[in-house]
Amino acid sequence: MSVETFVPEQAVTVTDAAQAHFYKQLEGRNDGAIRLSVKESGCTGYKYVIDIVDGGDAEDTEIALANGVRLLVSSQAMGMVRGTQIDYTKEGLNRTLKFINPNVADECGCGESFSVS
Repeated sequence: MSVETFVPEQAVTVTDAAQAHFYKQLEGRNDGAIRLSVKESGCTGYKYVIDIVDGGDAEDTEIALANGVRLLVSSQAMGMVRGTQIDYTKEGLNRTLKFINPNVADECGCGESFSVS
């Protein structure tokens, strides 16, 4: 008989650059967290929503990042964002969060909204 350990697939991963960005956004907040959700929007269906919150919904999945930041993922968004990597990039003078989501079937031209299959 053998014993196997089940390790659930990481719901969302966050690069070091994005973790540092979130940490800076939460400076001065004792119990703050970053919450990822989605809402219907744009020409292809949904857009990502990042909020700074004091607490999430009871059904949210909490992910503790390496730098101590709490990332909450909405239960309603989980099916659309599972496996997503969040990055924070600098392109010229612009800085932006990028979502590398393996579930995306289509994106609008400006990158504002997406659909899943």
